[in-house]
Amino acid sequence: MARNAEKAMTTLARWRAAKEAETGKNERRPYLASECKDLPKCEKWRLEIIREISKKVAQIQNAGLGEFRIRDLNDEINKLLREKRHWENQISDLGGPHYRRYGPKMFDAEGREVPGNRGYKYFGAAKDLPGVRELFEQEPPPPPKKTRAELMKDIDADYYGYRDDDDGILLPLEEKAERVAVQKAVEEWKENRAKGEQKEVEPEEDIYGSDARISGDMEEKQGQQQKDDPMGLLGPRFTAHVPVPSQKDIEAALLKKRKLELMKKYGIEDDEDM
Repeated sequence: MARNAEKAMTTLARWRAAKEAETGKNERRPYLASECKDLPKCEKWRLEIIREISKKVAQIQNAGLGEFRIRDLNDEINKLLREKRHWENQISDLGGPHYRRYGPKMFDAEGREVPGNRGYKYFGAAKDLPGVRELFEQEPPPPPKKTRAELMKDIDADYYGYRDDDDGILLPLEEKAERVAVQKAVEEWKENRAKGEQKEVEPEEDIYGSDARISGDMEEKQGQQQKDDPMGLLGPRFTAHVPVPSQKDIEAALLKKRKLELMKKYGIEDDEDM
């Protein structure tokens, strides 16, 4: 059986290698995207990176690969994603389409970022690795406190109990309790009356004394008026607490006011010029 070196030197192998060199199939992708100045080649390398990412994303879904292999695959996927962004920036610099702005967000739904660690994503089984699962299991934030305006929004007449009588429950209960209390008071009164222990109800003391004072003043005024006019011919008397002007005083005041207005109108300073 021929060796590999001998197989490579055959005419068919050399012809195939020459064809691949002419078509550029064996051309390696540049390490830096900025080194490529040809827009079609940039598109070509970008599609090649996308195919590699798709292949590795499909591989990382297998949880039986082991922790170390899954971590390596996840690192390679993130490295390829960064390289893809570099090629997309180079394509936009060369006048091509802006894939990062208008293109579809491929692999974004499958990858998940850790809060506070922007840029690095976990794919497939990498999200269930020990130490990674705890990063995603964070406590939910506490509910925001309501402002004073939000609290006052729910306060209405029901909050203060102004419409408790409108529910149709309180009034019947109060009427029932009132009937029971009245019936009990009547029974006690009848028992006391039967025993002869009914006491006169003493009037309550007026601690303010306002009603008594007012009524006393009114009785005093009525008595004085009846003494001055026993027949009631003069009618009710009115007491004036301020000096009441007569008709002559009113006419003199109006005349003086008219004179002052005329003097002001014609610019007369001395009253004798009138």
